[in-house]
Amino acid sequence: MKIIKLAVLALLFPVLTWAQTPNFSLSGKIGTLNAPAKAYIDYMDNGVSHEDSTVLVNGTFRFTGHVSGISYARMALDHTGGGKQRAVYTGDVIYFYFGKEQVLISSKDSLDNASFTGSKVYNEYAAYNKTIGGTIMALTKAVNADFNSGTPEQQKDPAYMKAVDTRYRNNIKAREEKQFQFAKDHPNSFFGLVALSESAGAKVDVKKVEPVFNALSKELHATDLGKELAQRIAANGITAIGAKAPLFTQNDVLGKPVSLESLKGKVVLVEFWASWCSPCRAENPNLVKEYNLYKDKGFQILSVSLDNVKENWLKAIETDGLPWLHVSDLKGWNNEVGRLYGVRAVPASFLVDRDGTIIGNGLRGEPLNKKLAEIFNN
Repeated sequence: MKIIKLAVLALLFPVLTWAQTPNFSLSGKIGTLNAPAKAYIDYMDNGVSHEDSTVLVNGTFRFTGHVSGISYARMALDHTGGGKQRAVYTGDVIYFYFGKEQVLISSKDSLDNASFTGSKVYNEYAAYNKTIGGTIMALTKAVNADFNSGTPEQQKDPAYMKAVDTRYRNNIKAREEKQFQFAKDHPNSFFGLVALSESAGAKVDVKKVEPVFNALSKELHATDLGKELAQRIAANGITAIGAKAPLFTQNDVLGKPVSLESLKGKVVLVEFWASWCSPCRAENPNLVKEYNLYKDKGFQILSVSLDNVKENWLKAIETDGLPWLHVSDLKGWNNEVGRLYGVRAVPASFLVDRDGTIIGNGLRGEPLNKKLAEIFNN
């Protein structure tokens, strides 16, 4: 299992203080909620992350800030004072796009049932979702309802579970096909770019995606999302097996720069991970074992963290006992090395030989162990 960017975007918003004149407001009226009820917002603007929170007073809240264009946001409402994390993962959460607008979000009871007024961007987003068959969150909610519609006996039946999963995967595939068509049909729409970015996925089919990307407007290419997709397309070639690994330098846990080039002469596993990535953490014991087996023979691991909170990053390194090199710029999914390598899901890895050539891609577990044994035991 990998954790995909779309699924965990909510985790990756570091704090940034607003220093510019506000050009948007998000005002809400959710019933008659009062303290300890609290609203939280995280949003991306031009590759930079922001967050804020406020206590509700008679159901009302208001956020203001400055955006350069269209931004993607997550808003969570904590009804009972359980805190942000509980609200995000088990509570009342919505995801949406907005722009330089004065937006009103209103509902009698929850964000989940809220309506938006005053936002042209949100209206375009809603129309886009209607065209492609709904959001990922809506499809996930639907598959949960599909599963729960079965009897207790059915829910224990592998054939029933497989049928539910098949329907879900077919819906996802159909959605991706509609997204790709939407991108072709709307080369000047921001949501055409969103559609192409999402449907392209972590492993880009360059022959299919690049012509559609090139047909998008120059204005869309200039956005941070456009630049990221361009990097992902380029990474398909520059990180292929047989290519020279793209060189990079990033700071370690002490703030000292570490470069991939400085490790030439060693076999290096460039490992992308994060403290919040459970599949990454599950693989760490195996990496520790392999590192200890071959470190004296010229093996090194260079872990690039997609964390954005340094304390979490350092704690995970200590808890898992990871003795190798670690770097991060603490920009989450906007980690510069991650973008250079086209990483959209973690764990992700690239095995680099002593001359700097990529000889393995996505190796973990037994396939990684077998490859290292071939290298160091011959």
